[in-house]
Amino acid sequence: MKIGLLTGAIGALALTCGAAQAEDLTFTLKNGTNSVLTNFYTSPVGVGEWEDDVLGNQVLNPGESMKITIADGRDVCKYDMRFEFEDGSDLDTTEDVQDLCSIGTYTIHE
Repeated sequence: MKIGLLTGAIGALALTCGAAQAEDLTFTLKNGTNSVLTNFYTSPVGVGEWEDDVLGNQVLNPGESMKITIADGRDVCKYDMRFEFEDGSDLDTTEDVQDLCSIGTYTIHE
């Protein structure tokens, strides 16, 4: 009986420690362009599809900043990013790769 309780406690501790390793990625996204950013997608490098639009129903106007949190439960740092701007903008869709664990602010430039 005591061995079963000890095994269960060790298993619960291992699950708790594993969950603590996957931290949310937080950074400030700044729009340094003259166009409205309408969509911002991310996915870990190597994932073949874009995940949901991080901005949702919001937009990021020129000169504005927004705190972004990626709480996907993964323990990776390198993410592909895709930026889409409003229709009629002079800017094309832009893609980049960044180590989101090591940046505090990411500014989109023209």
